[in-house]
Amino acid sequence: MRVFVTGASGWIGSAAVDDLLANGHEVTGLARSDASAASLDAKGVRVRRGDLDDLDGIREGAAAADAVLHLANKHDFTDPAASNRAERAAVRTIGDALAGSGRPFLLASGIAGLTQGRPVTEEDRSPFHGPGSPRGGSENLALEYVERGVHTVSMRFAPTVHGDGDHGFIATLTAIAREKGVAGYVGDGTNRWSAVHRSDAARLTRLALEKAPAGTLVHAVDEEGIPAREIAEAVGRGVGVPVASIEPQDAERHFGWIGRFFAADMPASSTRTRELLGWVPSGPGLVRDLEAGHYFRA
Repeated sequence: MRVFVTGASGWIGSAAVDDLLANGHEVTGLARSDASAASLDAKGVRVRRGDLDDLDGIREGAAAADAVLHLANKHDFTDPAASNRAERAAVRTIGDALAGSGRPFLLASGIAGLTQGRPVTEEDRSPFHGPGSPRGGSENLALEYVERGVHTVSMRFAPTVHGDGDHGFIATLTAIAREKGVAGYVGDGTNRWSAVHRSDAARLTRLALEKAPAGTLVHAVDEEGIPAREIAEAVGRGVGVPVASIEPQDAERHFGWIGRFFAADMPASSTRTRELLGWVPSGPGLVRDLEAGHYFRA
């Protein structure tokens, strides 16, 4: 297939592009910088210059492709409303471009806030609708296009997609531990984070593109829920600092913007995904990945 990928040079996107290319697909990647364009070109990816606000370019890229993989997101935690608006606009643009075609449209989503007190499953529909919701309610918006002849599949990624080179949540927690001289967790640290290795997430994305039925909710989750205290302990060992509980009211002061995320309980199951797509994760678990040491290189 000819696949148009937004976020093609990002953390998950670059690995997904590699897997697509290795399995015979042609890729066109959206690149917003010269460095991203050069990186994609070196892999043999056709480059389309633009960003998430370039709706005309996104429309043209989607219309010319056999499938669309939408992984880009502004992730602007200082202005989440702007990120949500941009995400919703991009999803609507792609959906309109693919309407009536039956072509696959995979979009990145998450599992945060979908349930309380138990792991999220693929049967749980998102409660988020409308532009004011997290991610602009993009998952539900995209799924509405199934009735308009779009083969929509939602890729719900674990909050921690880890691996060598990660600059996301775990890298941020590591930097905070080094700065503060303590690896913290919030409260008693029993809240859980699900996790998946980057290589497994990339492979699942390609499998979902090739095999998932329209309207499917796919969970890129290997470990269902790792207690935050265990994550903090692994970070503490790696950085060489003590581990300590941070009172919930002090979480944002200690951790900054990531505090509210690290305090959340975000377990998720991928049982149905594994059965449906024959996905068997083979990458290291999060704690083992931390113990490999690459998160702690200077």
